[in-house]
Amino acid sequence: MTDIGFIGLGVMGRPMAANLIAAGHKLFLRSAHSVPDDLLKAGGVVCATNKEVAQKADIIITMVPDTPQVEDVLFGKDGVASGLARGKVVVDMSSISPIATKDFAKRVNALGADYLDAPVSGGEVGAKAASLTIMVGGPEAAFDRVKPIFEKLGKNITLVGGNGDGQTTKVANQIIVALNIEAVAEALLFAAKAGADPAKVRQALMGGFASSRILEVHGERMIKRTFDPGFRIELHQKDLNLALQGAKTLGVSLPNTASAQQLFNVCAAHGGGAWDHSALVRALEIMADHEVAKKGG
Repeated sequence: MTDIGFIGLGVMGRPMAANLIAAGHKLFLRSAHSVPDDLLKAGGVVCATNKEVAQKADIIITMVPDTPQVEDVLFGKDGVASGLARGKVVVDMSSISPIATKDFAKRVNALGADYLDAPVSGGEVGAKAASLTIMVGGPEAAFDRVKPIFEKLGKNITLVGGNGDGQTTKVANQIIVALNIEAVAEALLFAAKAGADPAKVRQALMGGFASSRILEVHGERMIKRTFDPGFRIELHQKDLNLALQGAKTLGVSLPNTASAQQLFNVCAAHGGGAWDHSALVRALEIMADHEVAKKGG
């Protein structure tokens, strides 16, 4: 079995690492906070530095919040780069800038190692169930080598293209998710304000062309007021910033993405940065002075 380094053991990284240990891999672990006890009891090995992770593992996975954290993990003091050797593979499964990703890949390649950007979709539920969608950018030979590991983490695994293309795909994914959340939120708020039962409206819509995974999962969250995070608003804000920054560089307009970002900003301004992204509905409710449903409704 492959020795794997795993850096970043938060909401997503922790269950992903647990699934790899359960599959029989030896994991060398590093986290900004303490390594969870359950991973240690399962056989995970704590490393003192990111450099040590890279020295001990053949494949090094990073799963941290944003571009600056990935850069620090890879190229900061005692970073992964200082422990790399020819033949190792760095796999960044964070959601970060496609442009920065291309630069990171070049710097890692210069050290004789391969680089894959492999962001995921599916949230905490998908991470726990090993049912994540994994969007990969990088060389095919490295992808083929790492694919058996990806298969312990997800179901829909696609090599999209070269380095950066995986991150570009994830940004596209986040645009679609945000706009679908906004659409569901507007529809349910409209129905509730008009006096209809939003739960029954949702049930009816689930049988028609408007049916979607967002309506199924996040529509239920909006009705039941269960906004504990599966994916935090502040992280979706980060992803939409990547989309809007990229759009500016490319000279394209993403008006509805900008609108969704403004609604997330309203939530954050009301203390909701750590709410689940389905709570985007709260911004619309504030403007309408009307809630889709009361707690437990």
